[in-house]
Amino acid sequence: MHEDELVSPIRKGAHDIALDRERMRRRRVYRLAAVVLAAEAYVIVSALLGRDPLPSLPAVDPLVLVPVLFFGAMLLLLVGTQVGSARSPHLTYRPEQVDVRLDDVIGIDPVKEDVRRSIDLFQTHRQFADQMGGTPRRGLLFEGAPGTGKTMTAKAMAAEAGVPFLFVSATSFQSMYYGATARKIRAYFRALRRAARTEGGAIGFIEEIDAIALRRGGMLGASSSRTLVGAASAGAPGLVTNAMMSEGTGGVVNELLVQMQSFDEPTGGDKAYNRLVAAVNLFLPATRQIRQRRPGRAPILLIAATNRADSLDPALLRPGRFDRRLTFSAPDAHGRRALVDHFLARRAHDAELDDPVARDRVAASTNGWTPVMIEHLLDEALVNSLRRGSLTMSFQDVETARITEMVGIGQPVRYTRAEQELIATHEAGHAVTAWLVAPNRSLEVLTIIRRGESLGLLAHGDCEEVWTRSQGDLRALVQIAMGGWVAEELFFGQTTTGPASDLAAATRTAAQMVGAAGMTGSLVSFLATEKPLVDAVVSDGRAREQLEQVLEDARATVRRLLSRHRYLVEALRDALLERHELLGREITDVLVAAHEAATRASGDVVPQLADEPSRPAPAALPLAGPTV
Repeated sequence: MHEDELVSPIRKGAHDIALDRERMRRRRVYRLAAVVLAAEAYVIVSALLGRDPLPSLPAVDPLVLVPVLFFGAMLLLLVGTQVGSARSPHLTYRPEQVDVRLDDVIGIDPVKEDVRRSIDLFQTHRQFADQMGGTPRRGLLFEGAPGTGKTMTAKAMAAEAGVPFLFVSATSFQSMYYGATARKIRAYFRALRRAARTEGGAIGFIEEIDAIALRRGGMLGASSSRTLVGAASAGAPGLVTNAMMSEGTGGVVNELLVQMQSFDEPTGGDKAYNRLVAAVNLFLPATRQIRQRRPGRAPILLIAATNRADSLDPALLRPGRFDRRLTFSAPDAHGRRALVDHFLARRAHDAELDDPVARDRVAASTNGWTPVMIEHLLDEALVNSLRRGSLTMSFQDVETARITEMVGIGQPVRYTRAEQELIATHEAGHAVTAWLVAPNRSLEVLTIIRRGESLGLLAHGDCEEVWTRSQGDLRALVQIAMGGWVAEELFFGQTTTGPASDLAAATRTAAQMVGAAGMTGSLVSFLATEKPLVDAVVSDGRAREQLEQVLEDARATVRRLLSRHRYLVEALRDALLERHELLGREITDVLVAAHEAATRASGDVVPQLADEPSRPAPAALPLAGPTV
């Protein structure tokens, strides 16, 4: 059965939102018709009675009118200032004004499926509550890095549901006047309820909600006491420090918590009716009491977005407020390929970018990129095509844009000859080490062109998309970081300040092996402390010794490798001095040619060390990765 045919029973009926919108539309038409008929009847009766339907204006002395208008304007200005400071700062978008649908949300299929289910529950809220006895979702929290599609998804949900979209930035609630922030929050939720009752439903969206909903002082740092054992982790969890929140901030959070429970607040008419009924019931016996009106269920879905979900107040994250937390991550390889197809369909490009292999290479080379970053990459590729006088982008334009985005804009080489040789040797040491010890990594960019604060760099990455690192992978990264330091020592007899950042990178990776992953004998995790990982490892005597041993072993291994393969370093160094920058296959071509030349000169295969892995053929697909 096709996926589109797997429709739940609740989706087969008419949507509650659509029925409510049609009923309210007819009610507005009837009211307008009644007003028009009453006005027409008044005009006809006035004509039959011979009276002027519009009363004449009284004569007013200008000397009296001017002061009255002046003081009226001053009073209006004063009242307007007070009213304006408490006005909701939201923007309302009608469904037809939103130009994005869920089909335009690409690369986040797991989240997209849950979003579709949330829309179905929202559109059939009455059936879900009355027929099935469930409680409809009232709030969704979108968390994730910037540019992963949180705002775009929220807009698409409103367009798919066919209801107004009330967008507001959390910072726009803030005010310099005491109490104005809470009044703006109340006004926003009041507008949300009004739109839901008028239009049959409404979706509210608060951008960067952490601006007004940070954890209050005295609240627990974790919203759950549940312990998970045996869960694989892709990285170290971040630590959130409890900061003392001011009384004003706590009041804002309290107001937000209260308003998120106010979706079923009775309308003004219901309140007046219930007050009248309550007054009448005081005179009636208990058996003759008039029943008051119950508040109706307002079809509202509140969505909030943040990239700091761990710092939000725990009371916000309980069911009944934000019932669902959806994490927006960077898309995987399949998601990036879908994004490339989606964005290229709207941009002028050469025929070579219609080749599936070329598109696969673009998707593979943007590992870890968000949808916004991929879209920006193709825009920069169009800029590159304009610079060379073309109206369509080529694959080379995309590669040039990607390298610029990854390592920055290059500056002309203006080093002295000695500095060029030193920097070229240093970077060649990194590249040769990576080629020898890490067969699963692809060499991206090798350059001695200055980019930002970097005099030269090697960019390398995984040949395949991976989510965990083995002990061998981390040791290889430490060895690659040591490659430049060892190359300087071997070829010049001393080192410079150039490897300072390399040693810092090697120390951080080795600290993860020692203090977080249990790869050096000790099972104590320093992530359980409040200190940063490197600080905790360095300050512990035994852990520091293990850290020093990991770094020393890596240096010794790299020294043996580069001593045995000096010809590879020399070949890359000479190529860098000649061309200044090597990209992708250009790097591996130089290494393969030097290896084959050395093999022919010696008449045999150049021997490898016992701990040196066999090197496969150069990877065909370059991937973005960390820089050294």
